[in-house]
Amino acid sequence: MAKLSFLYKEFFNSEKSGGVIIILCTISSLFLANSSFGSAYHHFWLTPFAGKSLEYWINDGLMAVFFLLIGLELEREVYDGELSNYKSASLPIFAAIGGMLIPAALYLFFNYGTAMQSGAGIPMATDIAFALGVLSLLGKRVPASLKIFLTALAVMDDLGAILVIAFFYTQSISAFHLFMALGIFVLLLGLNRLRIHNLVPYLLGAVAMWYFMLHSGVHATISGILLAFAIPFGGGKPQSASYRLQHFLHKPVAFFIIPVFVLANTAIVINGSFSHLFSFNYSVGIAMGLVLGKPMGILLFSFLAVKLGASQLPDYLNWKHILGAGLLGGIGFTMSIFICLLAFNESEVINNAKLAILVSSFIAGVFGYLILRLILKKNATD
Repeated sequence: MAKLSFLYKEFFNSEKSGGVIIILCTISSLFLANSSFGSAYHHFWLTPFAGKSLEYWINDGLMAVFFLLIGLELEREVYDGELSNYKSASLPIFAAIGGMLIPAALYLFFNYGTAMQSGAGIPMATDIAFALGVLSLLGKRVPASLKIFLTALAVMDDLGAILVIAFFYTQSISAFHLFMALGIFVLLLGLNRLRIHNLVPYLLGAVAMWYFMLHSGVHATISGILLAFAIPFGGGKPQSASYRLQHFLHKPVAFFIIPVFVLANTAIVINGSFSHLFSFNYSVGIAMGLVLGKPMGILLFSFLAVKLGASQLPDYLNWKHILGAGLLGGIGFTMSIFICLLAFNESEVINNAKLAILVSSFIAGVFGYLILRLILKKNATD
């Protein structure tokens, strides 16, 4: 059975615990938004701070730290994990590609040529915390190889979502600010090449890079990913800068940053909107993409990769496991909501799209859990 490193176990445990907190935060936020405190709760997140709202600083500031952790996990997977060699890496890569293309295609089937076609990126994303949180509910019966496959798939999925944000949700570019941000990134890469392992210059440079990226037109959270690959990996050893920073960030991200993001972005008023939610093509596109497109794309592209000899199924897994993982991949939530905020401008559209994401993610998660529970229970009795 595949061995799980200490850092991977820590990542998995923090994400699954964070998933439970996210569920509680979502329920609390929806309750408050639809209670007599709804107006006050909504306006709290719009409270001005340094010229912008709290919601803005959460989405453009705190979420950069979340993307930094995703980048560090991706770096670990590339250098010393499931993505470190072609045979191991190719299956979750192909699965992630299918899990992005098919949902986007289904969304565009309903929305191409309309003002809502910009939402095609919404069903492409997978929420790592929620997906691993649901998987953890199945307990010790879950094969380590399935945990690793789903984590690698979700990480690659998030990388794809980040690229989509960078290339398709950037409206105007400030060449000066972008040049400065990329220049700082090059300097940080230089520090890496000089084998400077002290985190202080990297973190100071990160603040400056984030500032210029914020004003460049490219979403500021991209700076988190760039920083992750500038920090020395050092073979993934516990004393390395990358390992220490990833270890430090696990709990703040899982137990503070993501919950705060969820609270700020799920203040959805349901009154009157739920009954006609799926009368909108963009809501139908989101639901079809997450609930059907995700498992279809992940299963189809994985199957083709194995049949063509480009990949192989991990030990102890079969196609039913991949289908279950594909359904869990349909839990878009955090990343889908994040892209929703970039894709749409009208508050009513954003509100409906968020609600469609919540409902679709819930359906995908329930079906994924039930299918995997049935499969794992059957395997346990064989």
